[in-house]
Amino acid sequence: MLLSRHIKLATGLLRLSSRFGVAPFARQCSTKPEAEPGNSEEKSVILRTNLFETTKNKDKHTYLEMVKIFESRSVHRRNHVEFIYAALKHMEAFGVHKDLAVYKALIDVMPKGKFVPTNLFQAEFMHYPRQQQCIIDLLEQMEDNGVMPDYEMEAMLVNVFGRKGHPVRKYWRMMYWMPKFKNLSPWLLPNPVPNDALELARLAVEQMCSVDPRSKVDVFDTKTVKDAIDHTWVVSGQSAEQSELLAIHEKQDPLYIEGPFVIWLRNRSINYFILKSAPKPLPPLEEENSDPDDVSNLKIPYLGLDLRHRKVSPSATSRLSTLRRSVHVQDDGIIYAICCTGTSTKDSLLSWIRLLEKENGNAVLASLAVLFKFTSPSADLATVDVNETQNKIPSQ
Repeated sequence: MLLSRHIKLATGLLRLSSRFGVAPFARQCSTKPEAEPGNSEEKSVILRTNLFETTKNKDKHTYLEMVKIFESRSVHRRNHVEFIYAALKHMEAFGVHKDLAVYKALIDVMPKGKFVPTNLFQAEFMHYPRQQQCIIDLLEQMEDNGVMPDYEMEAMLVNVFGRKGHPVRKYWRMMYWMPKFKNLSPWLLPNPVPNDALELARLAVEQMCSVDPRSKVDVFDTKTVKDAIDHTWVVSGQSAEQSELLAIHEKQDPLYIEGPFVIWLRNRSINYFILKSAPKPLPPLEEENSDPDDVSNLKIPYLGLDLRHRKVSPSATSRLSTLRRSVHVQDDGIIYAICCTGTSTKDSLLSWIRLLEKENGNAVLASLAVLFKFTSPSADLATVDVNETQNKIPSQ
C-alpha cells in the first residue's frame, strides 16, 4: 500500500510539471550543458572547410577521396551545399579547376529526385533556390575556366533538377555558345600553355608576327655578345620588309625601344618590347591625272583604300612599293622589330640590338641612336574625401 501511494504521488508530480511547463527534477539537477541548436552542423561545415586547407597532398586523387568520404558519411548528405562551395573554393589549389571529371563528382554529391519541380510554378519560381544557385555557380566556374561540359553532365543535372530546372537551362546555354568560341581564335595554343618562359615567349612572338607572313622568329643567346652582363635568351621577330624599312631610316632620327607591353596567352602573360621610330605625319595619297574614259588602266575601288605614298626611291632590288602602305607603318611610328627577353632589362635589350645588327644583317643600327622609352606601371588612384580635406585646411 505504501509503495502504491509513492508511485501515485510521483505520477501526480510529473503531471503537474508537464502541465505548468516545469522540467522534471532529474533534468533540472543535471550538470551537463545543453547543446545549442545547429552548433553541431556549423562545426561539421568548419571541419570540412579546414580539411581542404590542412591537407598536405593537394592533388586530384586526394580531392576525389575527400568527396567520396563526404558521400559515404550520411545517406541524407546534409550540408551538401556548403561542402560544394568549399570544394569549389579550393579547386585551384588542388590543380583540378580545369578537370571535367571533378565537376561531375561535385554534381553527383547532390541528392537525386528531391529537387525536381512537379508543376509550372515550382519550375519558374526556382524550386529549392539555394541548391539550384549552387550548381549554377559551379557551371559558372566551369565557364570561367574554359571547361566545356558533355552530355553525361546533362543527364546528371536532369536527374537532380529535372528538365525544367535552372541549372539545366544554364547547361544548354553553355553548350550553345562554348563550342562556337572554343576554336574561334586564329592562333591555336596548346592547352594548357607551357610553363617554360622561353617557349611561352616564342609562341607570343609568333602570334604577334603573324601579320606579316615573311616574318622570321629567331632565338638568341646573349652569351655570344661581348661585354654582356645579363646572360639570358632573346626571342626576336623581324620580317624582310621591316629590315628594308630600317635600312632607309634617316640617320639623324633616333630609334626607340618601347615597353614593356603585356600579351596574354590563355591564363599566362609575358612582357615584350618593340623597336620603332618616332611618330611622323604621313603624306596623303597623290592621285595622278588620268583620263576617266581610258579603260586600259582600270582601278578597283575596293582595293587600295586609305593608302599613302612613301618617300622611297624605287630600285630594282627593293620589294617596297611606293603606292602602298606597309602594315608595319603605323600612325605612331614604324615598327622595325619585336622581342621578348628572359630578364626584361636594359642590358638584355642592348644585347638584342647588337644581335640584330650582327645576326640579322641590320648594319644600319651601328650608325643610329637607340633610346629607351620604358612605360612605368600605372599607379592606383586614391579617393580623397572633399569634406575631410576642407576640415583639415586651417581657417584664416
